[in-house]
Amino acid sequence: MSGIYTEDVQRRCVLPFEALPSEVRLLRRAAATQLNQWGVPTAADAAQLVVTELATNVIKHVGEGSAATLILERKGERLRVEMHDKASSPPSLRAADCDAECGRGLHMLAAMAVDWGTVATAMGKAVWCEIELGQSAGCLRMERAADALETYRARSGTLPQGRCDAVLAESAVELIADLLHWTSARGLDPDDVLDRAQMHYEAEADAA
Repeated sequence: MSGIYTEDVQRRCVLPFEALPSEVRLLRRAAATQLNQWGVPTAADAAQLVVTELATNVIKHVGEGSAATLILERKGERLRVEMHDKASSPPSLRAADCDAECGRGLHMLAAMAVDWGTVATAMGKAVWCEIELGQSAGCLRMERAADALETYRARSGTLPQGRCDAVLAESAVELIADLLHWTSARGLDPDDVLDRAQMHYEAEADAA
């Protein structure tokens, strides 16, 4: 990253960087450090996931090595994350055809954000996202689930290709079915495993 500076120490942090894969790890670390300084370290998982997706979108769609800026701003019980780049065309959240490689980034942001959008700037555009500061475990679970699904689909020649919602849902069903076969083969009760998973989900959803 080319530099880090904070505007109003309690509220806003500006992180200019060069859009390179090696910079994403540094941005994630900087975001976690800043949230710790603001006294909200539990939001680090959610913030790092958002930062990763937005920075990766810049690398993929604006260009590797292009100049960009990440802005973190604490607004009460929300964290606003803005990614500024020099491209003028806004990203689009499409319900893509099942054969299309639409990517998971914006869909994941839309699912986990209180609100999100894009705005034109003098230099290009900014993609912004607001998340609840208490939101952490659910986002980490989403990230792990997305990684597990991508690995699972990559190793299976029978699952349909593409990343739209219908394809991902079918992949999730197949993965769950395989896990139930795995538990049954080891003498466990699949119904009990499903009940316990449902209890975990409902408890975390109620606490969110």
